[in-house]
Amino acid sequence: MNKKTKIKTITITKVALSTAIICILGPLSIVLPISPVPISLGILGIFFAVYVNGWLWGTVSCLLYLLLGFVGVPVFTGFTAGVGKLLGPTGGYMIGYIFLSLIAGFFISKFEKKIPLHILGMVLGTFCCYALGTAWLAISLKMSFAAALMAGVVPFIIADAVKMAVAIAVGIPVRNAIGKMSSDT
Repeated sequence: MNKKTKIKTITITKVALSTAIICILGPLSIVLPISPVPISLGILGIFFAVYVNGWLWGTVSCLLYLLLGFVGVPVFTGFTAGVGKLLGPTGGYMIGYIFLSLIAGFFISKFEKKIPLHILGMVLGTFCCYALGTAWLAISLKMSFAAALMAGVVPFIIADAVKMAVAIAVGIPVRNAIGKMSSDT
């Protein structure tokens, strides 16, 4: 097996495992009585995928997750699936995962050893996810943007900050170990 094939195999394996992690974490959610948006661990999976894979392959993992849910595999919050979920009130947040992956992944890939810039990328990506999700929620449920912001963002800020910290704490050693394995082979 030549070196190019090994890198390709490692990349495919990382993407598959990252997609699986998102699919495992995505359905795990807590329904909040004050919001139509549940607390989900899916965003933690997205953070982790881009941390380990960078912008391109992290985004591919995100797209595969969304595709699996779209075709009926119950990987969305509460073990749901289907186009109806993506077009429903919380679908904007899930579509926002794509922008989160691109932005956070770019910062992580471009500034490889600069954790403050990784955090900045995750914050900016999450902001885009929040913005798209909030606009979609407001339109879907005929709410004001301010009401949608209070229902779909404010209750989640602290939890999402903790998820960023966990993704970085776990992502650094995993990324380093994978890099070491790649260079050893």
